[in-house]
Amino acid sequence: MRIKIINGPNLNMLGKRQPEIYGSISFEAYFSILATTFSGHELSYFQSNHEGAIIDEIQDMMNGTYDGLVINPAAYTHTSIAIADALAMLSVPIAEVHISNIYEREPFRQHSFVQPLAAVTIAGKGLEGYKTAIEFLIGKNGNAHN
Repeated sequence: MRIKIINGPNLNMLGKRQPEIYGSISFEAYFSILATTFSGHELSYFQSNHEGAIIDEIQDMMNGTYDGLVINPAAYTHTSIAIADALAMLSVPIAEVHISNIYEREPFRQHSFVQPLAAVTIAGKGLEGYKTAIEFLIGKNGNAHN
């Protein structure tokens, strides 16, 4: 299975930013662990601090290259209708991931524009949420989320 992982703003600072919330390992280091764990599958990773770049990456998925998407839009989860609109165009299953439990944080973080489009939302499991999301997508066998 071919799975794309997209991370939003500030997730390039994992391992440095608020380690008490987000952990002490960079996503690049964790991605290596994921690639080894799921060596029978093709994983690809993209991160951007820019909303338009994330939208471009989602739109590029419309060419059928991937069978599923794991996305952590970070702060854009709560603000970006544009990212939600791009996700709505996809026919592959979407797994939404949040390292922290957004539902137990500040009220403005508790709403997700992505959640209605996702086949699953995983929040509060740290980086292991990505592993859980990939396992979910593999279990979905590439079926569309809608």
